[in-house]
Amino acid sequence: MSQERRHFSRIHFLSNAHLTTAGGGRHIGQIRDLSLKGALVAMAEGWQGRSGEGCKLEIPLNHSDVVVVMEGYLAHVEGNVAGVHCESIDLDSISHLRRLVELNLGDAALLDRELSSLVSHD
Repeated sequence: MSQERRHFSRIHFLSNAHLTTAGGGRHIGQIRDLSLKGALVAMAEGWQGRSGEGCKLEIPLNHSDVVVVMEGYLAHVEGNVAGVHCESIDLDSISHLRRLVELNLGDAALLDRELSSLVSHD
């Protein structure tokens, strides 16, 4: 991306994830970074995804039964790396995601501005 258009801070976050796409089943990948509005996911070599394709991303949080689930679409696909844009997320998932971002940003005021922006964009 030559011009930065992101409205939400991304945090470096390594975790396994499951990506289910509209056209091709469920695949295991690894989260590279995460925000309140999406994630960057590295998939196994040979994975085939298409920009614009609908998807569901499940991110199990280590050492707990918590799974953050977001639904959206593949915003971009470059090789085996996909950018997932979140269009919907349940209350439990956004609560856990908010806490994760808060802990990693270390700036509660910035997080509050991002949450306000998230609400106004929907």
